[in-house]
Amino acid sequence: MEKVINCFQRRPDAVSRLICFPWAGGGSIHYARWGNVLNSSVEVFAVKLPGRESRAKEPFFQSMQQIVDEVVGVLLPMLKEKPFALFGHSFGAFTSFAVADHLKQVHNLEPVHIFLSGASAPYSEMRINAPKRSNLSDDDFLKWMSSIGGTPPELLANPEVLKLFVPALKADLHVVENYRCNNPDKPLLSCSVTCFDGKDDIPHDLQAWKSITSGDFTTRMLDGSHFYLKDPGNEKILLDYITKQLETSEIDYL
Repeated sequence: MEKVINCFQRRPDAVSRLICFPWAGGGSIHYARWGNVLNSSVEVFAVKLPGRESRAKEPFFQSMQQIVDEVVGVLLPMLKEKPFALFGHSFGAFTSFAVADHLKQVHNLEPVHIFLSGASAPYSEMRINAPKRSNLSDDDFLKWMSSIGGTPPELLANPEVLKLFVPALKADLHVVENYRCNNPDKPLLSCSVTCFDGKDDIPHDLQAWKSITSGDFTTRMLDGSHFYLKDPGNEKILLDYITKQLETSEIDYL
């Protein structure tokens, strides 16, 4: 499990688990830190994808199915033990949904809550018509990176770091740009779904996510652009909200 999951605080007595999926090109550290912040009732598992961190020498995944198969293959026994929720930002929102969809269809297993951030639903017109970025030249790609914010300028100015960072980001974008799913005719899930977004980010079709569930659906807009969640104030709002929702879900589950 350690190859695929980063967990800073093992909490075998935790009432629930929060599984976090990285944004494109991202690692697991940002979310793994949440395990030190959230109260002892929640155990945080941060997903590590190939091609970065301790898996830097492994080839990148080429499809969403590879990600789903690996994550579910590793976590399935634990997901059957106690309530769990999923969180994903941007690319991570798509991987969260793909994993949830697979768990329901194949194993009849549902999270108690899905938290989706900074992304249109994959079947929405806004997503389907979004420009493809993974095939851009490195120069154009870096210009786009600068424009969306969230990446430290010193990183963008460091050729050695970029040599490691850009391939992972492009590989993840390739996965999501080639991920296809249809707008569901009926809800796939019954759990609660919350969508977050930055007020200054490019618009996302958050409402389209409502189709995935028959449960409660909520949207929350926070100050900031695409990487609004890196702001400490926003992070506190996020974690307080997630904690409250998980505590409510735990009562319902029990």
